[in-house]
Amino acid sequence: MDVITNRRRSQRLFLQVRVLLDGKLGNQKPFSEEAQTVVVNAHGALIEVSVALDQGQRVALKNKVTGETIECTVKLVSAAAAGKFSTAFEFAHPNPDFWRISFPPEDWYSRNSDSKKSG
Repeated sequence: MDVITNRRRSQRLFLQVRVLLDGKLGNQKPFSEEAQTVVVNAHGALIEVSVALDQGQRVALKNKVTGETIECTVKLVSAAAAGKFSTAFEFAHPNPDFWRISFPPEDWYSRNSDSKKSG
């Protein structure tokens, strides 16, 4: 019997954060959509959006609370309820501080991470 190991790089948190997505659709038409996260982690987020983005597509993700913007890549898209798409976004570089969580899980900061907790 094979042992299944947890391959997650960092713990997920169910957290709603208001965000703004900016990018270009496959036809190069610009799009912008306000949404909120479903799940966040140190490497990105899962967000329900109204447009079907393409895997590998790059978008800018803005945290509406802090005004900070980060570049992301679409990693996975699947159909969700009410004509929306559950879309997984990965940061270009891990950034545990992007979500401004005062109690991030310990595995969000590793010795090998490019982003270290200040303090």
